[in-house]
Formats: sequence, C-alpha cells, structure tokens
Amino acid sequence: MTGPWVPDILGDGFEQQTLELDGGAVATLVRYVGAPPEVGGLDADVLYVHGWSDYFFQRHVAEFWHNAGARFFALDLHNYGRSLRPGLVPGFVTSLGDYDADIDAALEAMGRSGDSERPLILLGHSTGGLTLSLWAARHPGMASALILNSPWLEFQATELGRRAIAPLVGLHARLHPLAPLPPVDPGIYTRAVSAALDGEWDYNLEWRPDRGFPLTPAFLDAVFRGQATVAAGLGIDVPVLVMLSDKSYLQPKWSADALTADVALNVDAVAHRSLSLADTVTISRLPNALHDIFLSPEPIRREAFARIGRWLPAALQPHEAPSRDARTAGA
Repeated sequence: MTGPWVPDILGDGFEQQTLELDGGAVATLVRYVGAPPEVGGLDADVLYVHGWSDYFFQRHVAEFWHNAGARFFALDLHNYGRSLRPGLVPGFVTSLGDYDADIDAALEAMGRSGDSERPLILLGHSTGGLTLSLWAARHPGMASALILNSPWLEFQATELGRRAIAPLVGLHARLHPLAPLPPVDPGIYTRAVSAALDGEWDYNLEWRPDRGFPLTPAFLDAVFRGQATVAAGLGIDVPVLVMLSDKSYLQPKWSADALTADVALNVDAVAHRSLSLADTVTISRLPNALHDIFLSPEPIRREAFARIGRWLPAALQPHEAPSRDARTAGA
C-alpha cells in the first residue's frame, strides 16, 4: 500500500510517496517532475539508492537525468532519511536482501511491470551500490544497466581482512546485533562535503550525521556477507559502469588530501572486486573525486556526467538506443 504523491523537502519539481512495507516499516520514493527538457531522448526510468548513513538530496543528479529525458526516482530505504520514524534504529538491517521489499515497492510505484519496455537504469552509491548489485544478480532481466558510484564492494582492508574478521562480526551479530562498534568515521568526510566546513553541500544532519550512524554488528555482518557474495561472482546480466576516485585517503586525521580523494573506500580494492560483478564491466576512475562522485567539485561531477553520457548509449544498445548518444552526452 502506498500513500499519495506529496511535495518533497527538496522543493520545486520534487515529490515524495510513502511506501508501506510488511512489519510496519516504510520506505520513501522521491521523483523529479520538473519542466519538460528542451532536448531529451532517453526514454528510460532511473532508480537511485543512497549509501550508509545517507539519504537522497542531490538535486543536480535528478536534473541531469531529467534533462536527458529519463524519469528519475530516488529511494530512501527503510530506517533511512525520509523513512526514519521515532524509535527506529537508523540504518538497521540484518541482510541487504531485506531491501528487496523496498525496491520492489518502488518499482511498483514507478508503474513498472515485469514486462515493462522502458529500460531501467539502476544507480547506486556506496552501500546502495552493493545493494543494487546483489538485487540485479537476483533479478535477471529486470534492469537494463547498472551504474555504481563508489560502491562498497570490498572491505577497506581488502578481502583477506574481511575474511579474517567476518566470523567474529557474524557471532556478534547473532548475540548482540545492536551493540555499538567503535566509531570509524572521525568526521573527515563531513568536513570535505559540508557547506558548514570545507565543502559546498547543505543537508539534514539528523539523516546524515557528522560522524555517521552508530555502526552495529548486524549492519556490518550484512555488508560482509554481501561482499562475500560479490567476491564469489555475481554474473549480472547487464552492462555495469563503476565510477571511482583515482585514490583513497584512509587516515584518521584531517588533511587537505581528503578534499581530493575517497575517504571511505579502498578504491583499488573496489576496482579489482568490480570485475566480479558481470561479464561487461567498465571501470571509470575520476582524478581527485570524493567518495560520492556527484558531491565532488563541479568540474569533476560535470566530467562524471559526461562519461555516463558516453557510456550509456552502448550499454542500452539492446534497447535500440544509439540515437541517444549526443543528447545524453550533452545533458
């Protein structure tokens, strides 16, 4: 059951709809319905899923896809952002497969049936990229292309580190799923992106706290099990574009280097793990990009959009989309 479309907090052109899930949980679907683009030939649906301790607020991402002619939607998963309710544990989940219900409800609200002829482009950031990768592998034939923005496909300490500590994390997840783990985010990423500090973005600090949500064994175990599934090979049946910074900054103290690097992921480990996603994977490294490519300085995100525009027509070739090339590249 879903609620009506109502105005969204992002203002003009944005609407939201509450998606009621089993067990009393809710997810929230956001759509952009701005003025018709002057030039737009991408007859597709785009579904965006955010990362850990995050929600959708990137207006410019919606505008890019809208100007290319696509219908743009973003999903605030249950226990995140617009979907948080009093008494809920932010970000709580025991399996990334639990988000299947959120995604399925979103697709239904988007008006997509199992035999929809419009291409479906999945766009995921960080943990959202991992979640969508796993979903696409479990639902062959549903999506047409998968675009991953700094996806958390592998542990920062690489596969060996993940495999060493995963059993202990799994044990804690079974015995004490909500016990707080030591904080891992000293606020460096917030300093790099927040307009109140050294960045340029304003957002809701309750939905995206300075140091992130408290990390729990349940969540980390869910991520580790998802990463292990990726490592075994997913066999996703559509082309995949993985966008990453060219370098990481994983130090515990602030440096100006954090303004030109991914401070959350080991981007080299993720680039390697990306090869386990599908037969057709394009890895695109953007110099000096931040963890969220689309929160990077304007020249970098402009280049990121241009790369999507160049990649997408070939990715959608089975849907007879070569004529979209110039229009998406210039959107």
